[in-house]
Amino acid sequence: MSEPVRVLVTGAAGQIAYSLLFSMARGDVFGKDQPIVLLLLDITPMLPVLDGVVMELQDCALPLLRDIIPTDKEEVAFKDLDAAILVGSMPRKEGMERKDLLKANVAIFKSQGAALEKYAKKTVKVLVVGNPANTNCLIAAKSAPSIPKENFSCLTRLDHNRARSQVAMRCGVPATQVKNVIIWGNHSSTQYPDVHHCLVNMCGSELACFEAVKDDAWLKGDFIATVQQRGAAVIKARKLSSAMSAAKAICDHMRDIWSGTPEGEFISMGVYSTGNSYEVPDDLIYSFPVQIKDKTWKIVEGLAINDFSRSKMDATAAELIDERDTAVTFLGA
Repeated sequence: MSEPVRVLVTGAAGQIAYSLLFSMARGDVFGKDQPIVLLLLDITPMLPVLDGVVMELQDCALPLLRDIIPTDKEEVAFKDLDAAILVGSMPRKEGMERKDLLKANVAIFKSQGAALEKYAKKTVKVLVVGNPANTNCLIAAKSAPSIPKENFSCLTRLDHNRARSQVAMRCGVPATQVKNVIIWGNHSSTQYPDVHHCLVNMCGSELACFEAVKDDAWLKGDFIATVQQRGAAVIKARKLSSAMSAAKAICDHMRDIWSGTPEGEFISMGVYSTGNSYEVPDDLIYSFPVQIKDKTWKIVEGLAINDFSRSKMDATAAELIDERDTAVTFLGA
């Protein structure tokens, strides 16, 4: 048996974490023979709820789960981490201005970035889930200067899985038969779900998505809108935000970082933009198509971008620049 991996989940008493922790503790993410220590961070008023989560994890009697450490202290939670999944953030409340939301989250992610810098391993892999995820991720990365920017990513895998599933349902095939959808940009309603490079396996042969779907108007219209607005649709129906699907996406994202992506496939994740062939401005956390090997991601370069895609990629970049510039003013404050 190898040494246990030390994995932090923040917002650990919340509903995403409740759907996530069992899968991680069972070995679905870091490996079926990889022992794990779970560090669970939440705010002080949530500690009694967190105790209940700990009891349930204990009661699962999982062979790989070596220890569970619930805490409200960053110096405990961030110690010697191999992976950090930052789920907790300030949710947008009714009547709240976007800049107020950014300001509250800058404070949280500046503090957590500083804690990563001070206590975690320099090899730690950090996944930011709490919204606005791209900008929160950028603030955390800027607050941990000695940890490589490449070690930080934000979750757009949920959007990626949503896009994949929409195409699969439309074609009447399992989602596993659809590959290489792309989410470009921000994890917001400006994101661009792109299927120009997507392949669908129909009856044993791989077809381009547009050929498989045979409905260009849907792919360029309702499909994009459905993926962009899916989170809001779930909230409207459930009166709660996506938790089960978010947890599944977190597992997919971290498993791919740990184990790599399959040959010939790419996935979407928000990563640090610096010198890419898609003219995406530098110093953003922007969702790209990536391939992963040896725990290192690489942007898939050289994909053809038409004018339709270009305008959508630029629009989501503009939103991210605006978010970043607002957030950075708070960072210095």
